[in-house]
Amino acid sequence: MKIICIGRNYADHAKELGNSAPAEPIFFLKPDSAILAHRHPLFIPEWTKDIHYEVELVVRINRLGKYIEESFAHKYYDEIGIGIDFTARDIQQECKTKGLPWEKAKAFDGSAALSRAFLPLTELGGEVQDIRFTLEKNGEEMQTGWSGDMIFTVNQIIAYVSQFMTLRMGDLIYTGTPAGVGPVKPEDVLVCKLADKELLKVKIK
Repeated sequence: MKIICIGRNYADHAKELGNSAPAEPIFFLKPDSAILAHRHPLFIPEWTKDIHYEVELVVRINRLGKYIEESFAHKYYDEIGIGIDFTARDIQQECKTKGLPWEKAKAFDGSAALSRAFLPLTELGGEVQDIRFTLEKNGEEMQTGWSGDMIFTVNQIIAYVSQFMTLRMGDLIYTGTPAGVGPVKPEDVLVCKLADKELLKVKIK
């Protein structure tokens, strides 16, 4: 199982981090060990002082595919979940400054929180580019997203990524985060909602 993460897929988020909108999808991978176990807290690693939350819609691939045409991409998923891409922002910036890969800032253990439940796309109205989602920190709404604001649609992402690697049943695609990302500290509680339904809750330790 692969975890494929899309970067800078919302213009406002790219802007808040001082980046320009990309001309083509940017993606990176997390290992399966990055999945945060259900109901387990995220323990802030000792090697970072700046962990950020990034809420994202998550697509689960339901069949094998390679070189998938955009017009057929909708056949490769039928349910949507929600997740948090935790990022060690200080480590990421350090790696970027040195021109180094920044997997250690994104792919560490527990860095991919994931809802246990995935909702059928039919239950969400049937249109993958018309889904709203939020992240609350300690009861305050910090991120509000609408999939219609994606720079690259879910189907475009699937078509693009499948040029470079085979997609397999169970692979997860984190589709990018909207504006509003920020730091966490011990005792914070993050709650993620998909179409107003609470699907994910993470405590920070």
